[in-house]
Amino acid sequence: MAPVAMRLAAQSLSDAQPVPFWLEDPGKPGALPALTGTERCDLLVVGGGYSGLWTALLAKERDPSRDVVLIEGREVGWAASGRNGGFCAASLTHGFGNGLARWPGELATLERMGERNLDAIEETVARYGLDCDFERTGEIDVATEPYQVDELHAWYEEADRLGLADGLTLLDRDAVRAEVDSPTFQGGLWDRRGVAMLHPAKLAWGLKRACLDLGVRIFENTPALDLVSAGGPGGGMAVRTPYGRVAARRVALGTNVFPSLVKRVRHYVVPVYDYALMTEPLSPEQLASVGWKNRQGLGDSANQFHYFRITADHRVLWGGYDAVYRFGGKVAAEMDHRPETYLKLAQHFFTCFPQLEGLRFSHAWGGAIDTCSRFSAFFGTSHQGKVAYAAGYTGLGVGATRFGADVMLDLLAGERTERTELEMVRSKPLPFPPEPIAWAGIGLTKWSLARADENGGRRNLWLKAMDRLGLGFDS
Repeated sequence: MAPVAMRLAAQSLSDAQPVPFWLEDPGKPGALPALTGTERCDLLVVGGGYSGLWTALLAKERDPSRDVVLIEGREVGWAASGRNGGFCAASLTHGFGNGLARWPGELATLERMGERNLDAIEETVARYGLDCDFERTGEIDVATEPYQVDELHAWYEEADRLGLADGLTLLDRDAVRAEVDSPTFQGGLWDRRGVAMLHPAKLAWGLKRACLDLGVRIFENTPALDLVSAGGPGGGMAVRTPYGRVAARRVALGTNVFPSLVKRVRHYVVPVYDYALMTEPLSPEQLASVGWKNRQGLGDSANQFHYFRITADHRVLWGGYDAVYRFGGKVAAEMDHRPETYLKLAQHFFTCFPQLEGLRFSHAWGGAIDTCSRFSAFFGTSHQGKVAYAAGYTGLGVGATRFGADVMLDLLAGERTERTELEMVRSKPLPFPPEPIAWAGIGLTKWSLARADENGGRRNLWLKAMDRLGLGFDS
């Protein structure tokens, strides 16, 4: 980084508050009391992020008489669900390319299900009056290198062959810059209906309110300590908490990045730290200089990619690039901030938007997300089908967690549905190896991905071997 660019990037961060912008909203609800004593219910949901909230809401919608309890270790939406970028995508497979590589035979079905899932989210937002700044703007995958232009054209052609190109628009250099103006943009692929932008924390808080209105009993500041059978094939399950216990006929686990109560699941997930910046509001002149009248989300097409979008009050969120794995898969609050990454992100921002020089960042934050080796969610049951889990969303869970909630409820009901018959649902990713192999392998993969970005996308022998094994590392 040139000294002048480094100094300007550092100056832009001088007033940035080290907290997630979304969670500072004045509409944040107060915490509900912790669980004390013994509770009994039909369904216990563990986790108050999107995964748990959608599960509780859909469970009550399916059967209003079902007694549902949700417990959350801290406050609803405090973790990844409240601090992400607010990209609510139809994709269930972490993008078209990943889905094509892993489930080519059922990709058309997965894409159709994903579209229906996003439509259902939009309908839920309207029906319950969820004030979460929901905008069905779509997203542009942006090419910043010539080889990425070729990749976008190849994806479009493959989507067209499968009958999935409706709503997709290829953009050349001038067309993409007419949408959002950056000298780094060389082309783009605009998915006009497949992504919505929203305020992530407000979505979580709105789902909390909707659950309460339907009769879900929610206990916050109530971590789940262990999970045991309550006895016999006809018996239920029990979860111990610091001040009490919940006995339930069925349990749905939506803990994602945090260690699963089903220990055998833990080897499938590693925590990856992702970081983001939020600017101060753009002035009318600054906004005019970048365009962005259609308010799409954007992401560049590199392996180490940035995601960025504009908010309801004309700020720019800018995140991604660094995906940081700590030895041993440790999840701890002190890792939520990484000044060297903030500085790198700030420099990249002004490279992308040099016309915004002088703009300052108001917030800088990070946190752990769960990733698995196939980059998209996996599902399963334990304890003779009395416990279901979904995990591994790899940063694309704002929309896909609703689908995952439906899968968990199908599995707990013992139902064969179009969802449970999917190869994606019936299969598991490859587990990550133990340490120190995991740390060394992830480090080598990150280095190789960076080299590929520097060398026209060419993947080295290590990445080609990982591709053949179906293994990967992504944010």
